[in-house]
Amino acid sequence: MLRKIASFTINHDTLTPGMYVSRVDGDCITYDLRCKWPNRGDYLPQAALHTIEHLVATFVRSSERSDQVVYFGPMGCRTGFYLIMRDSVSHQQAIDLVKAAFAFAADFTGDIPGAKQIECGNYLEHDLPGAKAEAAAYVRVLAGCSADTLTYPA
Repeated sequence: MLRKIASFTINHDTLTPGMYVSRVDGDCITYDLRCKWPNRGDYLPQAALHTIEHLVATFVRSSERSDQVVYFGPMGCRTGFYLIMRDSVSHQQAIDLVKAAFAFAADFTGDIPGAKQIECGNYLEHDLPGAKAEAAAYVRVLAGCSADTLTYPA
């Protein structure tokens, strides 16, 4: 019998955009970077989501915290991303990294990292202007995040 995974036990009807601790596994903390309200019909457009993935993943893996970054990637539901970090990074340091990464994406100009045909499995599906707009919207959400707000709403 399949077990219900932890992320499916969160009430998505009450989940708001924000940053949350999704789970802790050993020395890894999974952060839920929720950009959109679930189940409201407004999702991250696929091409913008793909571009944010490239920009933010490149930023966090180039940051001073790069050795503590395990994974950054999109949610299949297109409402946000997961960031998995080693627990040697405090929650506030993780928040600061996410804020800096999304500000970087919101202000990015130039060629999208890793978006050439030889580097990306779907190199034609990118939207830099859309990614910048979505990242800027999430930067505004992150302004209200602190180590005290990382718990999922009841």
